[in-house]
Amino acid sequence: MPLDDRQNIPAQIHLEPVAAPSILGLYGYAAATFIVSAHLAGWYGNSRTALVLFPFAAMLGGLAQFTAGMWAYKARDGVATAMHGIWGALFLAYGMVAVMMARGTIVAADLAPAVGFWFCALTLITAAGAYAAMSENSVLAIVWAIVAIGSACASIAGWSASGGWMALAAWVFILSSIVAWYAGSALMLEGAFGRAVWPLGMRQDAMTRSRVEFGMGEPGVIRGQA
Repeated sequence: MPLDDRQNIPAQIHLEPVAAPSILGLYGYAAATFIVSAHLAGWYGNSRTALVLFPFAAMLGGLAQFTAGMWAYKARDGVATAMHGIWGALFLAYGMVAVMMARGTIVAADLAPAVGFWFCALTLITAAGAYAAMSENSVLAIVWAIVAIGSACASIAGWSASGGWMALAAWVFILSSIVAWYAGSALMLEGAFGRAVWPLGMRQDAMTRSRVEFGMGEPGVIRGQA
């Protein structure tokens, strides 16, 4: 075909809409965090309960949330990719640690200093995610801000081997799971009804931002999840 004829062919743009990955990510975080933190707060269970919880935590908070983070990458949502990816990886690691404890490879005393460093890194990463989420909506920013506070408490608990700090962290994480459930439900209802049912505190500039962007050589790719 001559070059001149090819130039006259109209361009074709193919869009591939996806459901908001954070619906699954927030639900996975909320469910896993609630059941694990409620046990840490002393609401139920005994010394062996963690061994029963780890399969559910690893699947809900780990696998489900991590895959949501990877789907958020496809939706070009950097905040959701980072937050669900990092916390999904944490819950997968939690499952691995629980298996090693069940096999007697490690004991609880081995975890104290390491947990402090783990949650120190998570505090910094999650705080950055909370700040970035402010550009989208206030509810997501609140979710990750509460998670960052809980991570800071867990970090102190790990360094000091303090049961009081860990109990405080558990209560903060329970609060974060409730807010995460609300945020996930709001996104799901918005997708189901095609309009906002529960408010998410969307920023005005985010609502009016162009939905179709022509960046990175991907014309027609929609950025974000809303």
